[in-house]
Amino acid sequence: MSVYSHQPVDSSKARKRSIFERTTKVSKQAFSRPYVKGSGILGYLNTLPKILAGEDFRQVVQNIVSARTKRRAIIWGLGAHVIKCGLNPILIDLMERGFLTAIALNGAGAIHDLEIAISGATSENVENELDTGDFGMSYETAECMQEAMLATSSEDLGLGECLGSYIERHTARFPNCSVSLLARAYQLKIPVTIHVAIGTDTIHNHAELSGALLGKASLRDFRLFTSLVRDLDAGGVYLNCGSAVILPEVFLKAIGMILNLGFPLRDFTSVNLDFIQHYRPHHNVVKRPTRNTGSGYSIIGHHEITLPLLAATLIESSE
Repeated sequence: MSVYSHQPVDSSKARKRSIFERTTKVSKQAFSRPYVKGSGILGYLNTLPKILAGEDFRQVVQNIVSARTKRRAIIWGLGAHVIKCGLNPILIDLMERGFLTAIALNGAGAIHDLEIAISGATSENVENELDTGDFGMSYETAECMQEAMLATSSEDLGLGECLGSYIERHTARFPNCSVSLLARAYQLKIPVTIHVAIGTDTIHNHAELSGALLGKASLRDFRLFTSLVRDLDAGGVYLNCGSAVILPEVFLKAIGMILNLGFPLRDFTSVNLDFIQHYRPHHNVVKRPTRNTGSGYSIIGHHEITLPLLAATLIESSE
């Protein structure tokens, strides 16, 4: 006999109901479909279940296509990893097709893009270079950035426009500018803003780099970015791709300023594209900005797979 004071509940008196009377979240109408050979990327899209991320992906595509049609802002916030994964050609193609109206980079993203423009290569072997004390000490990138800021210091430009202008004026120094986001965006007059956190980037170890010029140009870019985010109102899309901290924080502060100034910011879409879930992108991009209006989505997977897939689907889904 049990020594416990409580006895098992008598479930024979529990109320029951039919499976046909309850509310369910999944039905066969939402199931996936087998892929039909030769049906292409839209055929693939139709194979996705209308459940969770499958339906989210469809909705993201639809909202970006709609933003392009309505001529609303489609802003891509890019962490350095996206550039290191070799995705610049796809992003440049999206610029040219109207699926990208502005770019926000962190400092590392700008560095990798500059290095690609200079040498056609980027991304050090950190472990090996750290052991020898050479990590981050390649001088060309820091020199270019300092020269660009000095050359445009009287023009009161943000860092993104400053670098784009410098590349345009010194094309011989940048033989690979055809795959540079900074270069192509400047040619297309697409704004690029660069958001620097002092001490986070390799070039900050270089004595010739001016913190005063860097801070001034990056602050101007934050204010420009805030103006760009204002254009998300009524149908725009913001995509945070691979930035876990800096760009989600910048995005939230920009939204705070827009609302403080009394501008409307409603009915827009925010998307986080990354290979794992992070706190700040989830809260500062997907949840908080759209909690009262609009829609937030997370598409989790490797950028080198998800971004080309998204780009191809956008192209095939547009007129």
